[in-house]
Amino acid sequence: MIKKRILIILSIFIILFGALLVEKDTINKLIYPKKYSEYVEEYAKEFSLDENLVYSVIKAESKFKQDAVSHKGAKGLMQISDITRDWAKEELELGEIDIFDPAVNIRVGCWYINKLYKEFGKLDLVIAAYNGGSGNVKKWLRNNEYSKDGQKLHSIPFKETSNYVEKVSKNYEKYNKIYSKEGKN
Repeated sequence: MIKKRILIILSIFIILFGALLVEKDTINKLIYPKKYSEYVEEYAKEFSLDENLVYSVIKAESKFKQDAVSHKGAKGLMQISDITRDWAKEELELGEIDIFDPAVNIRVGCWYINKLYKEFGKLDLVIAAYNGGSGNVKKWLRNNEYSKDGQKLHSIPFKETSNYVEKVSKNYEKYNKIYSKEGKN
């Protein structure tokens, strides 16, 4: 009787483990989704960005919740601050906008990431600036305590920004692995 129970439990475990291996891609795609893909594809292309990077930022910023608001007042999927929203409205000639609208939020977020790429040129600096501000990243690059060569940060003094860079980088790595870089433009 006990041997039969152990055999049944072991069989169930083997079946579940096998199903998990077979359905690993499906599970990973649920954990790392490509929601709002029509907007991500359009605006990633418009602003010469890798789609998987945009998904990685959205996942880190809002976990794909379009009505998310941070403790600092950043809004929407890509957590756009009021200052960035106003700057984008002027630069992109948008007029009145609803920053919670996924199309608008993703367009502004992609525009901003593109601006940061033009300013810093390196992914880790872009991610750090998206979270910690470009002024801070410039200041850290000039400080030997945080940058040995003025080109790369070996330390980030803001714990939140340091964690954010790690989180987006991990997301980006996962998106590229799961989707075999199919998000590349």
